Amino acid sequence: MSKNLSGAPVSPPPPLSLSGPRFGVDAPGFVALTGAAGTASCLAAARWRRGRIPAALAGSVLLASTGVYLHTTLRGKLRFWAGELDRIGLKGDEELLDLGCGRGAVLVEAARRLPAGRAHGVDLWSGADQSGNRPEATLANAAAAGVADRVEVHTADMTELPFQDASFDVVTSAMAIHNIPAREARRRAVEEAMRVLRPGGRLLIADIWWAARDYAAHLGQGTLRPLGVGYWYGGPWLGVTLLHVVKEH
Repeated sequence: MSKNLSGAPVSPPPPLSLSGPRFGVDAPGFVALTGAAGTASCLAAARWRRGRIPAALAGSVLLASTGVYLHTTLRGKLRFWAGELDRIGLKGDEELLDLGCGRGAVLVEAARRLPAGRAHGVDLWSGADQSGNRPEATLANAAAAGVADRVEVHTADMTELPFQDASFDVVTSAMAIHNIPAREARRRAVEEAMRVLRPGGRLLIADIWWAARDYAAHLGQGTLRPLGVGYWYGGPWLGVTLLHVVKEH
């Protein structure tokens, strides 16, 4: 079920695909640009005599980076979250919140593990951050995965969540908080995540390495774990780190 800030429900649409959920591409404009630049550099290398080697090297690096990026956004992140949600040992009756849920990659994986619980997602639905990003697409993916009855999505700002204190057992976020332009606002989003988390609950934020380090420093707690090449958005310069916090009682 989808809800806007007024609480009015929105009926879910039919599934996007009979073959299963489709979660789109993260920051599609960015990966399209690197792919186009890599192709242009390789074409230039084929035509030029002078500068052929530098152009060919630049094109090869850009195209390789594009390939790594697409692997992460289409496969790598899904494998990571499936493994991590298994690793934390969900009992199946938890209330989970995903910040910046997009088309539901984490939300749907979580809902699959919550037969007696519920997975909530919040987003402002920016198409620049994920292709085809809209609540109807998220609900369609939940329906395609057979978990529509345990998924809710909300249009809401991560820096001002419309939930009471201690509402959730688990709060997750995947490559979303860094999209908030101001550092103080990003920190406020992390504070909000902790506010709505119950004592003993888990906060799992996967974000660009420098952002995750800042969240941990701001909270003064939690463990950081680099997630490796399977979660690189093109290369180590946009590698993802996981911040894991267990809220104290």
